[in-house]
Amino acid sequence: MDTRNPRHLLLQITTSLRHYLESLQEEGVTGLPVASQQKPPASLDMGARQGRVQESELPKQEAPAATAAQPPRSSSASKAPLRAPQPLLSQTGDLFFSPPVHAAQTLEELRAQMGDCQRCKLCRGRTHIVFGVGNPRAELVFVGEAPGRDEDLRGEPFVGRAGQLLTEIITKGMKMRREDVYITNVVKCRPPENRNPEPDEIAACEPFLVKQLELIRPRIIVALGTFAAQTLLKSKTPISRLRGIWHSYQGIKLMPTLHPAYLLRNPQDKRLVWQDIQAVLRDMGRL
Repeated sequence: MDTRNPRHLLLQITTSLRHYLESLQEEGVTGLPVASQQKPPASLDMGARQGRVQESELPKQEAPAATAAQPPRSSSASKAPLRAPQPLLSQTGDLFFSPPVHAAQTLEELRAQMGDCQRCKLCRGRTHIVFGVGNPRAELVFVGEAPGRDEDLRGEPFVGRAGQLLTEIITKGMKMRREDVYITNVVKCRPPENRNPEPDEIAACEPFLVKQLELIRPRIIVALGTFAAQTLLKSKTPISRLRGIWHSYQGIKLMPTLHPAYLLRNPQDKRLVWQDIQAVLRDMGRL
C-alpha cells in the first residue's frame, strides 16, 4: 500500500482500527469510555495498538474459537441458541461507513449510498459494481469472493461458468429458484486478472456486506470459498477445515463450503459440497 497517498493511508489506519476493535470485542469489551469523562490509558499508545493488531491476525488453532458467537464442534451445534445481530458499526469500525449508509433501511437505499464507489483501488479497473441479486428477504444467502469477468460486464454476481454451477446447485440440487435466495460477494468490484482480493480491498468493501446481511437477516449463510468464510468468521483457518461444520455469524447460522470455481478445477470434490448443501437442506426442513 502506498502510504504517501492520503486515501490509502487513511484506509490503512481504518483497517488497523477495525482489527483493534475486534481484538477488544474478543476480550469481552462491550463499550469504550467517552473521551470527556475518562482519558484513555497511557498504555494504549501506537505501539500497543500495533501489538494488538498483530495479535489478532495470528492464525487461530480452532475455527469455532475465533469468535464467541460460534458454536462448538459437536452434533448439537445447530441446536445451540444464537445471539441476535449486534449493531453494525460495532462490527466494522470502518470510517468510510458514513451515517447515511448505516441508516439505510433497504438494499436499494444501501446501493444508492454506495454510489460510484471509489473507496479502494479496484474502482479504477471495473466496468460495473456487482452489488448483489435475489430476494431481499431471503432465508438463504450465498456469499462469494469477488466478481469475475462475466460478472463485471453484466453487473450481476455468479453468471459465468462458476455461476452456472452455483445455479445448478440451487435449482437441481436444492430444488429452489435462484431468485428465491440472495447472492453477493465480499468484494463488489472485479480484481485485475481475477486475482485474490487484497486486505485493504476487503476492508473497504466489507461494511456493505455486513449491512446487506443485517438488512436481509437470513436464516442461513453459505460462505463460498476461503475469502468469504475467513472474512465473515474473522479466521485464518483454511476452508478445508472450516467447511462442513456449522458456525455462527452475528446470530446467523453459517455453513462454509468450497467455491464453485474450485469445483470446476477439481470436480472430484463436488461430493464434499453436496454434503454441505445437504446439511443446509436438513436445517431448512427440505431434506
